[in-house]
Amino acid sequence: MFLTDDHGQWLQQSYGNSEVKTPNMERIARHGVLMTNAYTTCPVCSPARASFFTGRMPSQHGIHDWIEETRQAYAYPWLKGQTLISELLKSAGYHTGLVGKWHCGEERIPHPGFDTWFSFWVNQYPHAGRQNFSDNGKHITADGLQSPFFTERAIQFLKSHYDDDKMAHEPFFLVVGYTDTHSPHTLMPDDMVAEYRDATFRDIPREKFSKVHGIPLCPVYDDPEKEDRRRQEYYAAASTIDREVGRVLEALESLGQMENTIVVYTSDHGLNGGHHGMWEKGNGTIPQNFFEESIRTPCAIAWPGGGVVSGLASDIPVNHCDLFVTLLDAAGALPDEQDAHRINSPGCSYLPYLRGKSQSEWRDDVICEYGNARMIKNDGYKLILRYPYRGVNFPNELYDLKADPRETTNLYEEPRYGKVIRQMTERLNSYFSKYSIPAHNGLHLETQPMMTPDSPWLEALKLKANH
Repeated sequence: MFLTDDHGQWLQQSYGNSEVKTPNMERIARHGVLMTNAYTTCPVCSPARASFFTGRMPSQHGIHDWIEETRQAYAYPWLKGQTLISELLKSAGYHTGLVGKWHCGEERIPHPGFDTWFSFWVNQYPHAGRQNFSDNGKHITADGLQSPFFTERAIQFLKSHYDDDKMAHEPFFLVVGYTDTHSPHTLMPDDMVAEYRDATFRDIPREKFSKVHGIPLCPVYDDPEKEDRRRQEYYAAASTIDREVGRVLEALESLGQMENTIVVYTSDHGLNGGHHGMWEKGNGTIPQNFFEESIRTPCAIAWPGGGVVSGLASDIPVNHCDLFVTLLDAAGALPDEQDAHRINSPGCSYLPYLRGKSQSEWRDDVICEYGNARMIKNDGYKLILRYPYRGVNFPNELYDLKADPRETTNLYEEPRYGKVIRQMTERLNSYFSKYSIPAHNGLHLETQPMMTPDSPWLEALKLKANH
């Protein structure tokens, strides 16, 4: 399971980008199924990752923003007491490991269900230079580019699994979390950056930021040369990860296990790379945004030995909660009725779709949340409802994605859309009436622990104080 960071769906060959070089990611899609409508549950890292590990929405698991890792990561239990996918798989006989980013609290401490833990000692920086890792809770250091260290540990996990006579006959579950695509991208290998010296970046629309979305915190540079350099580095970051993915796949192949291993490539959320005249994801604006580039994720799944079809593209809308259930289904590790009721995941297994079988019904709604804002997409419309935080609020938004795919005109106050708004609001409220816990509900952030002092709702308070 490759769970990378800040990798926008648009920045991959498989999704039609004409200049980026990601052949190993494309290989997974070519030998499996490409999910063309894969979405995050929240357009920022910690909540999205927690949704995969728990199968729950942020208003269930309680992480609503990225967790500051020097203090806040240890100031609150976060996911303690919740059931992780690693625990369910370990209980089903799996040998489990995590290599790379976790970012759901207490990064250096091995979390339940994981036999092997190789993550960060404090945080994910820098991408190159002196590295501080947690090796099953022990502090170790190394010097160099970060991602190859993770690759080496991932390969070591695979080899040790199949070198052990007992474990070799048991299944394994390995999460590999590369972070190169997370800003800053300034430490990417020179040879990778050089690959994009002559790139035109024609796949990124040239557009100005629309004031309807508030304030951009990281706007496009006025200097075209500086902006091109930034894009070269981001494209290079994707290619750097791709090179490491290729090394892991080669190791799996050399062990003779490629056919019978489920291989997933996805990211926690997307990223704007000049789209809408800005950079970054959901927290790249005040108030927080739900741009398509922020919420769409790459997701490709291959498993030839398990009946997953090769070269198929599926357009059903899926998210990290669905992936949680799908992998448990494929592994024969779905929770029993009592545990399933307690977890209360909104996710559904799309394993039949991966095997080329269409089911009679699959939901049409795409639902995301980010703190005190919630979003629903349905029938070509996107509705964003914003709720007050300590007296500060922003306008609700409605976009007609068919007529206005770049989300430039807010239609929420237009009377003719009243019925659409009412219907979508009812669907959104109905959803969260089932999939939220009062103590973790994103509409009650005042009573919940702070994740980072830079949360959009806290930044909005600062703006109010300054103006």
